[in-house]
Amino acid sequence: MKIIPKQIIAVLVVTCLTGCGTLFTGTTQSVQINSVPSGANIKVNGVDRGQTPTPVTLQKGATGQMITVSKDGYEKNSFVPQTSFNGVALFNLVFPLPWIIDACTGAMYKYNPDSYNILLSKYPSAR
Repeated sequence: MKIIPKQIIAVLVVTCLTGCGTLFTGTTQSVQINSVPSGANIKVNGVDRGQTPTPVTLQKGATGQMITVSKDGYEKNSFVPQTSFNGVALFNLVFPLPWIIDACTGAMYKYNPDSYNILLSKYPSAR
């Protein structure tokens, strides 16, 4: 009888206990935020993340995170990016535990689209 090396067993155990979405695409995703005019401030769930145009890293999940784009003299624009099913998670079909892991980490989902162009409207001028 052949003895299986400990390293191979360790790799098999880690593979079976990790969701394919988590393993291959991760639990975060970069989403490009552009605005007209550019140079607008970006906040994700109330936390500053820079100015447009720039990519922001978002935590994956069934629902997106609140993004607010604002600039002095313009009305702020808030939105939640759309999420969809991450097809990589289909590789979990063999074992049930990876489905749970991908669902809990958010890796079962992806942001789609992964780029947003936000048009900011000027505040009406006071008369």
